[in-house]
Amino acid sequence: MPMRAFSPLSIVVNLTVLLLVIVWTVPTAGLLISSLRDKDQISASGWWTALTGASRKDIFRAPGAEAQKQEGAVWVISGNLFNGGKGRVSAFGTSSLKPEEFRPGESATLKDGETLTVSETGDFRLSAPQSFEGARGQRIFFTSEQPPRFSFDNYRTVLTAEGMGQSFLNSLTVAIPATIIPILVAAFAAYALAWMQFPGRSLLIALIVGLLVVPLQMSLIPLLKMYNGVGAFFGVPSKTYLGIWLAHMGFGLPLAIYLLRNYIAGLPREIMESARVDGANDFEIFVKIVLPLSYPALASFAIFQFLWTWNDLLVAMVFLGTGNEELVLTGRLVNLLGSRGANWEILTASAFITIIVPLLVFFTLQRYLVRGLLAGSVKGG
Repeated sequence: MPMRAFSPLSIVVNLTVLLLVIVWTVPTAGLLISSLRDKDQISASGWWTALTGASRKDIFRAPGAEAQKQEGAVWVISGNLFNGGKGRVSAFGTSSLKPEEFRPGESATLKDGETLTVSETGDFRLSAPQSFEGARGQRIFFTSEQPPRFSFDNYRTVLTAEGMGQSFLNSLTVAIPATIIPILVAAFAAYALAWMQFPGRSLLIALIVGLLVVPLQMSLIPLLKMYNGVGAFFGVPSKTYLGIWLAHMGFGLPLAIYLLRNYIAGLPREIMESARVDGANDFEIFVKIVLPLSYPALASFAIFQFLWTWNDLLVAMVFLGTGNEELVLTGRLVNLLGSRGANWEILTASAFITIIVPLLVFFTLQRYLVRGLLAGSVKGG
């Protein structure tokens, strides 16, 4: 059987898909591995060395004179450099200038006849012919090989944080209505712009396309002032779920109307004309014909809108607030990181916790994604 020849276009497409898979998979794998490592491991080596162990330089201060014991004619202070942990010492020293001066098993001579011995397992022994004096113990510089170790401590820290459950519910309360409401409004508007004739329709379509390029940050403050003014007039509090639902609806409507209008405009005209001949009005056509045929486009936009609202932090903080009862999941995770963002081992675990729900939404609706996007981008009327 002759081998099938691949066209240049198919080769390019396959290589592009492979590149995209690699670009997405490698960082995700790194994030997952880092989320199972502690802060010291992340700081000492990259995630790609997690399975081979890592070399680490550290300082240990031995106990003071209060820990000494007399063994015959000598006084001894002993212990372990790893404090009960695991590791293998490859070198040690007593000065910051020569931190790898000695090998495990060798004896280092200190002042007043004191000697220091460190084994490969991290056990050390300080001995002296006379009693140790002074409040501070001897500093020991050492280089160790740390074995690979993984734990779920980062996930426990995130999941057991105070208020995490409430923030999770807050995010669901924000994301679900903020996804459904724009879809409902945009579907009606898209049908009107696609199949109903009225003055200014083309101008309105052009205006909606223009709104796609308006940055969210530029319109956020004016929208907030307008909402606060309307709320004050009707006596409605400024920090409510209704406010953030309306804000997300406003920011998501241009893209929703654009995608849905192009898709609905590409539906067969014969179906619409047959329905009108049978006496159906626009509302019946929309509900019974257009909506069932528009599931791919609706699902495509639902994925994007849900991902945006679920991961949003800026709009949620402005329109909902930062109190413990109103804080969304992303805001709670930001607080866990600290004011300086130092606890970045928490960030890796937080990333996987936050993507669980979006992944469920994506895999549920992904079969409609490509079909809806392609149809909404090439068809028009």
